[in-house]
Amino acid sequence: MRKFATVLFLLLVFHSNGQQIPQYSQWFLHQFAINPAHAGIKSCVDIHTLYRSQWQDFEGAPNTGFLTFTVPLQVKRKYAFSARHGAGFKFETDQIGQFTTNRINLAYAGHYNFNENDRLSLGIYGGVVQTGYDPTTSTTQLPDPAVMRQSNFLSPDASFGAWFNSENFYLGMALRNLFPSKWEEIGNNSRYRFHMALNGGLRASFTENVSFLPALVIRIPPGNKVSADVNLYADYKNQLGFGLGYRIGDAINAVFSIKIKEQFAVSYSYDYTLTALQSVVKNTHELSFRFSTCKPRRTGTSNCPLFD
Repeated sequence: MRKFATVLFLLLVFHSNGQQIPQYSQWFLHQFAINPAHAGIKSCVDIHTLYRSQWQDFEGAPNTGFLTFTVPLQVKRKYAFSARHGAGFKFETDQIGQFTTNRINLAYAGHYNFNENDRLSLGIYGGVVQTGYDPTTSTTQLPDPAVMRQSNFLSPDASFGAWFNSENFYLGMALRNLFPSKWEEIGNNSRYRFHMALNGGLRASFTENVSFLPALVIRIPPGNKVSADVNLYADYKNQLGFGLGYRIGDAINAVFSIKIKEQFAVSYSYDYTLTALQSVVKNTHELSFRFSTCKPRRTGTSNCPLFD
């Protein structure tokens, strides 16, 4: 019975205009995962991977992860204000109950410097999204061919991103699901819908070794409530980091990050649910790894990874 209720709930979600884009507590450490404008923004190879296990022990709860890879195509500019170029790859998977969504995207971005510190980046994702429904774990009180029929759907996927940063602040915008592809096997109104995300952050340096980085992301799904995360992250010598976050009306989280031998970093975050679900579920975990061939010019606040 619980499995049937889960399937029914998920079907209603896909019929509605709700959130269809995965969300991450460590979003501010993995900007390329949400914004293609970060493709090749650093003058080195940058690889990120993350796994998120949400609402543990809750049947049908989301499990999400991604792998990203970016590389610069042109590091030096030929003349003043000319663009540097970058490319990237992203694979993202999201499983909710009997539904699985896989996205494969290639990215291109151009990076324009107005001066030494001010930079505008514009980027695009292009690829495919595969959505599948596997009924093998579904049960119903009465036989229902519609519920028990396996389905897979493949459609184009595209996103646009913009990013501006100066020495001590950044602003970003990402437009997702630019192709409103239908999934007619589920219903006439089932489709991927346009989503927007806006984010920004600041850096405040109180000493040479310690920086505080408040950040905000606003997610705007179609015809549904706007959601927002507020985060405060402290960085010590670009080696250790600790942050606290609040997803408004949903959860609080804490994140810890450590860098190993300058080029490897590991981050873990824990979400504590504040809604009524807390009485029936355990909480959410995220684990991520980062590798970069960039070598810091020096330790300290000037080389914080959010502003490289």
